[in-house]
Amino acid sequence: MKKILLGAFGVLGLGAVTVIGLLQAGAIDMAADKPHSPAVHRLIEWAREQSIARRATGIVPPDDLSDADRIRRGAGNYDAMCANCHLSPGIEDSEIRKGLYPTPSNLSRPANAADSDRTDARRFWIVKHGVKASGMPAWSKGGMEDEAIWDLTAFLKIMTSLSPEEYHRQVEASDGHSHGGLEGHEAEMGNKSGAEHPHDTKPHSHKHGVHKR
Repeated sequence: MKKILLGAFGVLGLGAVTVIGLLQAGAIDMAADKPHSPAVHRLIEWAREQSIARRATGIVPPDDLSDADRIRRGAGNYDAMCANCHLSPGIEDSEIRKGLYPTPSNLSRPANAADSDRTDARRFWIVKHGVKASGMPAWSKGGMEDEAIWDLTAFLKIMTSLSPEEYHRQVEASDGHSHGGLEGHEAEMGNKSGAEHPHDTKPHSHKHGVHKR
């Protein structure tokens, strides 16, 4: 038994040394235009979904995700912050999306899984925290507050049912790129750390306008 264990540890050690040697030699191609093998891609995808599912457990979506104002606000932020990578109704591809790996999902098309509270919680978690090594940012780090993320989640629930014309009407009716923003986030962090701020300090709401396509 002892010899078997020693042999197993020896094989594992040799494997580790081999992997380290390959990494040190730069043998693994990290270029975004050189995709992983199908097996590696499936493994990463599985690990990612397991991780998100675990961390999104306990997130309870608000009851008003069908509220028209939420959807309207979410439309403006989606068009400004997400559409270039995740597309919109009637748009089949984008310049930045073609160069990203893994390719961002097309959120304007219905997903295979049924929409549910778990789907909403998953979307909220991804927008808030981002996904490592995927190009998906943690928008909360840039100052996007939870309410704005739920607005975006509300819009995602209905976007797949919109025609291109309906999508653009929703965006035009919105406030454009409008949420707390980085300055509001920094003020909040300063307050939490004990920094002094005027009592009437409010998050800065910035509006970049909608994208014209």
